[in-house]
Amino acid sequence: MKGEILIIGAGFAAYQLVRSLRKLDAEQPIRLVTRDSGDEYNKPELSHVFSQGRSAAALTRLSAAQFAEQHHVALQPATQVEAIEPQARRIHTASGSHDYAQLVLATGASAIVPPIPGRELLLTLNSQREYAAAEPQLRDARRVLVLGAGLIGTELAMDLLASGREVVLVDQAASVLAALMPAALSARLQARLVADGAELCLGTSVERLERVTGGLRATLGGGRQLDCDAAIAAIGLRPNTALAHQAGLAVGRGIRVDRHLQTSAAQIFALGDCAELDGRVLPFLQPTLLAAGALARTLLGQPQALTLPPMLTRVKTPRLPMQLAGDTSGAELAWQIGSDAQGMQAQAFDAEGRLRGFVVSEGRLQNAFALLRQLSA
Repeated sequence: MKGEILIIGAGFAAYQLVRSLRKLDAEQPIRLVTRDSGDEYNKPELSHVFSQGRSAAALTRLSAAQFAEQHHVALQPATQVEAIEPQARRIHTASGSHDYAQLVLATGASAIVPPIPGRELLLTLNSQREYAAAEPQLRDARRVLVLGAGLIGTELAMDLLASGREVVLVDQAASVLAALMPAALSARLQARLVADGAELCLGTSVERLERVTGGLRATLGGGRQLDCDAAIAAIGLRPNTALAHQAGLAVGRGIRVDRHLQTSAAQIFALGDCAELDGRVLPFLQPTLLAAGALARTLLGQPQALTLPPMLTRVKTPRLPMQLAGDTSGAELAWQIGSDAQGMQAQAFDAEGRLRGFVVSEGRLQNAFALLRQLSA
């Protein structure tokens, strides 16, 4: 009998790996162990739950039981993995231990919550479970503070505005999407947010959050105070590496892996938001899809190294959609920017005149794939 592939986690990465394995082998024993419900949902839909009026429960596509039955896997929900023994090839949980032939860590990442007084009052929306916990407070909230004007923060801000709520967007950076592109490129989106009613508090931070009569009060740098009904932390994600660290695996920003997604321990692999490849973590869907396909072959004895081509990143802000690819934040880049009523197209070139990255918006989105082919070439 084949040895069991054991996967810790049941998010997008884990479930894509199961699908990839089942396309190649219908009989391979697979076990998933997760501390969550194990229900399958589409995580990007969390960026649009407010404008669509969707509950946390409505996000479920397949229950854990349905997924397990369809894909012939042993699935253990609500089970916390307490330790890994790499030498013995065994994991330990509160309900018992399991041996494995190969282990895949798909432990994901957690929303970063800043260490400020009142941090326990900050909501996070990084999973269906977190949204379910926050849903009662957010349902009745009319004025929401969003901490973080990066990719997730701007998407949430626009969706909250579309649902009729007031939004205060706070970030230490001087512009929105500052980690992804220069201010000149994000200016259109920033103007759109303001036109839609967002109050932008940029170049500052939340220093304190406290409960007051009728809601919450945030104190910003400089002493300004803002009242709101709810506050959401959207400043970024931190890979969940504690379990790997305890097992003695090499850990940096994430769990370090090679091109075959193998960690520093034999027969232990990492996939998705928790993995670090060549010093980078890749918390996006397309690289996870490619990695799941490659890892499935490796696990089944057909080693396939992961190769990542230039890939599009979509900014899911429907009132002003944007896409970008390549290097869009390097200080040495020379930008050519074209902007009109149809949208924006910006191309980044290096000192040799080679295209290194681009950003397109609105009616210029149709040019993204042609530009992507130039990057690939």
